[in-house]
This record gives sequence, structure tokens and C-alpha cells, in this order.
Amino acid sequence: MNGPSGELANAPQLGNRAAFLRGMLSDLAIMTAIGLFLGVLGPFGTSDLPFTVRLLSWLAFAYIGYACYRPMAPLVEWAERALHLPSIGLWIAAAAISSVPMTFLVLGIGNLRNPFHWPGLDIALTSYFYVFMVGGAVTLLFNILGLRGSGEANGPVHSEASAEAATNPPPQEPTASSQQVQSSPLLDALSPVLGSDVIALQMEDHYVRVHTALGSEMVLMRLRDAIVHISDIEGRQVHRSWWVARLAIEDVRREGRNVRLVLPGGLEAPVSRAQVSELKDAGWI
Repeated sequence: MNGPSGELANAPQLGNRAAFLRGMLSDLAIMTAIGLFLGVLGPFGTSDLPFTVRLLSWLAFAYIGYACYRPMAPLVEWAERALHLPSIGLWIAAAAISSVPMTFLVLGIGNLRNPFHWPGLDIALTSYFYVFMVGGAVTLLFNILGLRGSGEANGPVHSEASAEAATNPPPQEPTASSQQVQSSPLLDALSPVLGSDVIALQMEDHYVRVHTALGSEMVLMRLRDAIVHISDIEGRQVHRSWWVARLAIEDVRREGRNVRLVLPGGLEAPVSRAQVSELKDAGWI
């Protein structure tokens, strides 16, 4: 039998599983629509196949492609944050790499009747080009144009606040590093122990990690929607995956051409190179 602390500790885990499942089902629904569309369209010479075979083939390719391309997302997001590389270039590289195993799978499925006969290099390269064109287009839709699940603004999915802190929340005192907002769907989704003293928002795949003066918690929501919900706080999006409250900035760290904003608790937010001059003109740095 679990006490209050056990229930609080288990709730985020259950929410995390549900959010992950919702995100995956949303992705697979989109891939189904893409597979059906390509099956009806019949590109790359598949229009000669019987309609049913063509439709099932493109649906299979859509699901296999999801399994090949989707695991690259965390790696791209890490490289963007840690290496300060442009996201568009990272996604192109990720699509090019993921297209290699996808091409082998496509060729393998095409040779099921004669598994010991593989095409020559010219056909393999042509197949890779077609796979890269389709995979790159779908990657563009999902990760750059924001097609991936918009999420729901209800309920935290993972919290770094401890169960002990939840049962004995510390007194909340206003700080000079940020401003307070009364209420919003984003703040309503946070655990009370974290308060409403938002200092930064960080995009992590389907989720937004909300950093407050008391800790952080992940909420299933798009970054641009989360920013709207805290419009009362003076701040701005300084990076593709970061929004920062102006009064939360404690220092500015420069490493060559890379600029990072130092926030309370040792948190650092990267600044995109396009934003550096704008922050200087606005008097932020």
C-alpha cells in the first residue's frame, strides 16, 4: 500500500508513459496518412503495381521509415544544444544517415522472391536517392515545420521535484530574477511545489521543460504554445529550443562565437547566432 509520497512519485511515471504513448500514436497516425497519400499517388514507378499492393507497400514503408528515422531526433536535439549547430543541417545529415538502413530494407523487401540476387550499385544508389527524397521530406514536415504532435496542455509528465518536497513544500518567496504570473494552462499543469516563478522554457521533443526558481518539470506542450501562456513575463525566445525570462539572466558566457545565458542554479541557455545582435540592441547582453 502506498502512502501519499508513493502516490506522488508514481503519478509522474504513469503520466510519462501515457504522454509517450499519445505522442507515438499521433506520429503513427501521421505516418499512416502519408503512406496512404503516397500509395494513392504511386510515385517512383510504383503506379504500375496493383492498387492494393501499392497501398500496403507504401504503408509498410511509412512505418519502417518511422522506425529508422525517429531515433535520430534525440541525437539531433543534443547536437543542436551542445554543439550549437544549425538544426536544418543536422536534420539533413540525420535523414541522409537514416536513409542508408532504410534503403537496404526497401531493397530487401523488393527481393523477397529472390533473396540471393541483389541489384547493382547503380540501382542501389538510385533507390537511396528516392528513399532520401521521401525520408527527407517527411523529416522536414515532422521536425522543422512542426508537424509532430501539438500535444496537450494538461498534466506534467515528468518532475524533478522530490516526493518529500511535494509533501513539505518550501515557502515561496518572490525573487528578483523573474516575474510572477497569476495563472495559465502551463502553470496549472505544474506541481504546486515548483511555484510560478518561471525563469526559462526548454523544448525537449514533444515536451517543454519548465524551469522555475524551485526546480523543473516537463509538460506535454509545444514551445510556442507555452510562450503564449506566460506572455505576462518579460522574456524572449533566444534559441530554437529556449525561451528565457529577462530578469532571470545572471551572467553571459562567451566561448568564441557561442553565447550562453547563465540563469539561477547554474542553468545555461544557448543563444542562436541570429539572436546575439538583437539581444545586444535590446540591452539584454
